[in-house]
Amino acid sequence: MRHHRLGLAALLLMVGWAAPAAAKCTLGTPGATQRVAIGDTGRSMLLRVPAKLNGRAPLVFVLHGSTGDGAGILAQSKLEETAERHGFLLAAPDAGIPAGNGYVWNIPGVPTVTGKVPGPGDPDDVAYLGAAIDWLAAKGCADRGRVYATGLSGGGRMSSWLGCVTADRFAAIAPVVGLRAGNPSAADPRFPDPASCTPSRPMPVIAFAGDKDSTNPIQGGGAGYWQYPMHTAEARWADLNACRRPLPERRLENGVIERGYADCRGAADVVARITPGAGHVWTADNEAMWAFLARRRR
Repeated sequence: MRHHRLGLAALLLMVGWAAPAAAKCTLGTPGATQRVAIGDTGRSMLLRVPAKLNGRAPLVFVLHGSTGDGAGILAQSKLEETAERHGFLLAAPDAGIPAGNGYVWNIPGVPTVTGKVPGPGDPDDVAYLGAAIDWLAAKGCADRGRVYATGLSGGGRMSSWLGCVTADRFAAIAPVVGLRAGNPSAADPRFPDPASCTPSRPMPVIAFAGDKDSTNPIQGGGAGYWQYPMHTAEARWADLNACRRPLPERRLENGVIERGYADCRGAADVVARITPGAGHVWTADNEAMWAFLARRRR
């Protein structure tokens, strides 16, 4: 019997039998950003394919602010340069709800900057981003275990929302001037409604902000979608991730203030970086962001 099995193996090799080859990413031109249609969603997004793409790559979604678009956030964030240095796919979609000269994200239960709460007839951005992950993975481009979300302002709130409701799809989030941990509570908007953020697994978080932001003030207040302080959001994520050790606040060499929580379940640390004097702008250190994201896998 043993000789029979060896003979069969040799025969299969002789006739060229092999396992089906994995799909190879052929989307776009390596080293360039271009618009690609996402499957049968009827929507498209800007996609940066790094020049040195080596197999399935990590995928970072960068989400624009309210009334912005994908092209605008690429220019603001400068993440295309970071994607080239580190070899990750960078996707910059447009949100689904038109507003002003751009779009706003559908975060159920809270008003957009237009004052309107999204309804059942509005595009489902969570479903769309999930479909984009599936399509990019099916094309052999994205590694499902290394998908991340960052975004500015309304895009930061949307990346927070993704952490709340699709923790099974994202390995970590990195909101910029937009960290939330659920919708403001109707009973007391100084705190998040715990029922609106129930991630299925611990979610690593690194968040960036400026202490002079008057649009999404870190002290809380502001518009109806904001309200509770950024520190409250950090503490809520620490609770959700079962973090056991608050980190002492420290000032980094560049003057940025860093604080957070460690010893969290699943190594899902929570880190916040506050830039003194900065307002409602892209305050993220892209290298520090990527270093945090790159250590996390789903």
